[in-house]
Amino acid sequence: MSTKDLTVDGTPMSVTGSWLKTAQPRDEWIHDITEPASFVRGLLKSRLSADLFSFWQRPPDTEPHFNYYYEWDPVAVLPVSTYEHWLKKQINMQARNKVSKAQKKGVIVQRATFDDDFIRGMVAIFNESAIRQGMKFWHFGKDFETVKREFSRYLFREELFGAYFNGELIGFIFLMDGGHIAILGQIISMIRHRDKAPNNALIAKAVEVCADKKVPFLSYAVWPAPGSFRDFKKHNGFECVEVPRYYVPLTLKGRVALKLKLHRGAAARIPAGLLSQLKGLRAQFYAWRYKNSTTVETVGR
Repeated sequence: MSTKDLTVDGTPMSVTGSWLKTAQPRDEWIHDITEPASFVRGLLKSRLSADLFSFWQRPPDTEPHFNYYYEWDPVAVLPVSTYEHWLKKQINMQARNKVSKAQKKGVIVQRATFDDDFIRGMVAIFNESAIRQGMKFWHFGKDFETVKREFSRYLFREELFGAYFNGELIGFIFLMDGGHIAILGQIISMIRHRDKAPNNALIAKAVEVCADKKVPFLSYAVWPAPGSFRDFKKHNGFECVEVPRYYVPLTLKGRVALKLKLHRGAAARIPAGLLSQLKGLRAQFYAWRYKNSTTVETVGR
């Protein structure tokens, strides 16, 4: 049995890291660890090889409940009441204007079906640019069958919405059902159609769906570092919510690594200013490396 197939107390697990292996629930945005002591005992009895166990309290649960070492994880969360409240009170004028612009430009956002036409549209969007957000785009170069296989695994708990312009899929979201919270599992649009603000239109649809279903929170992954991506989330009403992430050592190596603060990897120890400079250099390198095979992305995501 491989670690990728292993479950503990019915919870699928994943393991990351090479020198220091960290186990955590594979679908932590969906499932809560309510009895961690029992879960740790199950981990220690399992065939999973890991030095640390990491879990968190799902947003917006910010009050630490367990007696384990924890650090704060910043995530982007939007409180949802009604669509009108979001449009008039929670977003700024720039985002409001972009929602309106998408409508005036003829962008239509509607529920979609994960069929061959939709998958071909996804492939076209993924292969438009080799770099996004200054990084090599992990879906670039994937073919039809790969995209179909990778994105069909969680359809049982996701809703799909596509942004269309003149009948062409120019953007989409996978909206995941997490019970008390909905999660933007994937949101992306064509760079060459950014003038039509499809991402803003897609977020507006996600808010509308949450309001209709009375889902009180919408999450858009982690709260990013300062920059255009953070601005995009903030302008669309998302707030930084810090939730506790716990680290439980399972081995001597895990205890030593945790004591020496090595559990977050080398990047976490780099000063913020230097890290920002390194990211800038990386973005310049990728822009040069893929200058003949990519469309230039300018803002947001």
